[in-house]
Amino acid sequence: MTNPEDFRNDADNETSDLSKARLRAWLQVLKVSRKIEGELREKMRLEFGSTLPRFDVLAALYRSRDGMRMSELSSALMVSNGNVTGIVDRLVADGMIVRVPVENDRRASIVRLTPDGEKDFAERALVHEGWVSELFSDLSANDADALIRILRTISHHNEAPHD
Repeated sequence: MTNPEDFRNDADNETSDLSKARLRAWLQVLKVSRKIEGELREKMRLEFGSTLPRFDVLAALYRSRDGMRMSELSSALMVSNGNVTGIVDRLVADGMIVRVPVENDRRASIVRLTPDGEKDFAERALVHEGWVSELFSDLSANDADALIRILRTISHHNEAPHD
């Protein structure tokens, strides 16, 4: 005769196994992400004498040709305004971006790329793309598409409001 407790224990084990598999998946994503980011940081430093956060600011502004308020920029990069301010200050000093005052709001400004900043970023972006392609060279196009789908599924699930 079958004991109902046996079914409950099997279900608990399956849940526990699934939970552990998900934990291992997260740890692997974290490990790979840190490794890739570390390699890109080092390549950016050696090749361009620059930083990955600086590249990220330029990339965000490149995608937003009309410029962005500092709060929009920090939100897009998922960092604090304070983190972005120092990078923006240095990029302004280097002539890569400009601050444009916002009409009717003396405290606010929009930052946007200068023509030199656009040119510089476009050149760096091509090199960066090559580095990323090299780091992912073991993935076929189908594997890359599958990975994107999986990561988007996780991202969308975690953007949804939770009870």
